[in-house]
Amino acid sequence: MSTLSSTNAFDYINVLDRAADASWLRNDVISNNISNADTPGFKRSDVDFASQLAQALGQSRYTSMDAKMSGLNRNLSRLRPVTFSDYSGYSYRIDGNNVDPDTEGVYLAKNQIVYQGLSAAIRQEFRNLQMVMK
Repeated sequence: MSTLSSTNAFDYINVLDRAADASWLRNDVISNNISNADTPGFKRSDVDFASQLAQALGQSRYTSMDAKMSGLNRNLSRLRPVTFSDYSGYSYRIDGNNVDPDTEGVYLAKNQIVYQGLSAAIRQEFRNLQMVMK
């Protein structure tokens, strides 16, 4: 007899959860950039997760989305957000800081929309599981 945790029922949820964690981290990094907008010499940071996810999904081009999610779920530990310094050699200010608060605000708003979408997708996956269990 198989249990719910031994099935592929949580594949989508686990991948969406990892993406939501990356979005949360990006929110923290962008907030840190905004907080340090007046710090001389500070270089903005960013988080990359989308390209890793796209690469992982692209490795299995001719399979169904269910099969892709199952494969990602088996190797979920390899799918990690990467924090990096963005344009570290570039600064348009005399003090060496490369943070533009207006641009960071746009990035923050976009990232919040992404996080809300991921949260809604996770909720929907749990609703689907509830419906199946009824």
